[in-house]
Amino acid sequence: MNPNPDRAERQPGNLNVHPGGIRCHISSSDHRPYYPKEECGVFGVYGHPEAAKLTYFGLYALQHRGQESAGIACSDGKAVREYKAMGLVSKVFDEARLKELKGHLAVGHVRYSTTGSSILQNAQPFCVYHAGCTLAVAHNGNLVNAAFIRSELEKHGSIFQTTMDSEVLVHLMAKAGVNGLEEAISSAMQVVKGAYSVVLATEKKLIGFRDPLGFRPLCLGKLNGGAYVLASETCALDLIQAEYIRDVAPGEVVVIDEGGLSSFQAVESGKCSNCIFEFIYFARPDSNIFGQNVYNFRKSLGAALASEHVVDADFVMPFPDSGNYAAIGYAQAANLPLELAVIRNHYVGRTFIQPSQSMRDFAVRIKLNPVREFIRGKKVVIIEDSVIRGTTSRTRIKEIRDAGAKEIVMLVSCPPTRFPCFFGIDFPTSNELIAAKKNVEEIRRFLGLDGLEYLNIKSMLEAAGGDHGRFCLACFDGNYPVPVDKHAGKLQLEQRI
Repeated sequence: MNPNPDRAERQPGNLNVHPGGIRCHISSSDHRPYYPKEECGVFGVYGHPEAAKLTYFGLYALQHRGQESAGIACSDGKAVREYKAMGLVSKVFDEARLKELKGHLAVGHVRYSTTGSSILQNAQPFCVYHAGCTLAVAHNGNLVNAAFIRSELEKHGSIFQTTMDSEVLVHLMAKAGVNGLEEAISSAMQVVKGAYSVVLATEKKLIGFRDPLGFRPLCLGKLNGGAYVLASETCALDLIQAEYIRDVAPGEVVVIDEGGLSSFQAVESGKCSNCIFEFIYFARPDSNIFGQNVYNFRKSLGAALASEHVVDADFVMPFPDSGNYAAIGYAQAANLPLELAVIRNHYVGRTFIQPSQSMRDFAVRIKLNPVREFIRGKKVVIIEDSVIRGTTSRTRIKEIRDAGAKEIVMLVSCPPTRFPCFFGIDFPTSNELIAAKKNVEEIRRFLGLDGLEYLNIKSMLEAAGGDHGRFCLACFDGNYPVPVDKHAGKLQLEQRI
């Protein structure tokens, strides 16, 4: 085992040729146990001679969506070659590795585990060979009926290689594949429930499809030379200078092959349930998702906070980086100075997604350092994008207090997060969400604040453009767009699978 779990070493040999020409090289550098994580990123390109390299850059732009593992599957029209390993994109792939992934068609994935343990076996793309065709699947989201479907499939002889819900999709497609791949995908989409934005490659096709409620983003772009691109966020298109064409519509299947681009509506989509937490926290601020710019959205949330909560303070500050943009909006609307009074070490990962509490606390201390000389004796308004467990915020606030702040008020640019997410953002169970156990005053005392206020749901939706029916708000109000077992968190789902 690699002694450094964040570094995927190049390993000689271990190159297997599977039936149908799948060339698969898998490097294992990590055997950590399962912990709740958040999100994934998917990317695909068709029609470019350096498809693997473009996919590498696309995944690099989407690294914020997944840091456990990275993988690319590439086809030259005859065989699919695949490589994946635990770790960051820049550590998993190098120039020599990318040269081995030959072809004009590629699909890539960066992962956090939502269902399925954080082990190499569950890294994606997930590649199988069935009925003369290779399928390389990259999935962002979470299927809420995966455990039931898997149990039914196993009763009829299906054998699973992983504990991922994504593999359920592959088995359903295999069962319905007699009428062609597009029909098989459509059939599987009729059965699965939950969130899925999927990019799939065969030897000759690139396919993208999205659940009928549109929980997770997926967009379509095009390069100057005519190559098509699919990506979780538009920031990945920007990096490779691809033109944004449109979002893949909820319930739509987009097929790209030598005949060009075609699409069809596999599942009728009525009311959308775009994940609003993509805007609040996860998506990159330079991305456009669900038809809106993330940067402007977060600024609007800050301005909405200012309309609800006016605070007499010396200055406004964020905890960088996720709180930056709401803090700008608040400071401008409240006519208060914006100061970057906490300095971030950019070589430390996001604390919200660290795998243990002890590591979270350590990462907070090493990641952010207050400017004590500036903070001392001041009344401070801290703008935070969200408070999940509360432990990270508590440590940060203590640092500000120890730096000599006279008064500290925190304003949060979303409502209290009281309910777990079952659709791909792997919030803990309700017992681990601070707002599920404590009211605002109790949270204020726990965090060590002089004042604490949250943005309410109505103001948040008005800041989003007033379309109250477009977003999934389940983590705030407990109204899940797809029926779920509210008593079964992600760990229970893993155990049931």
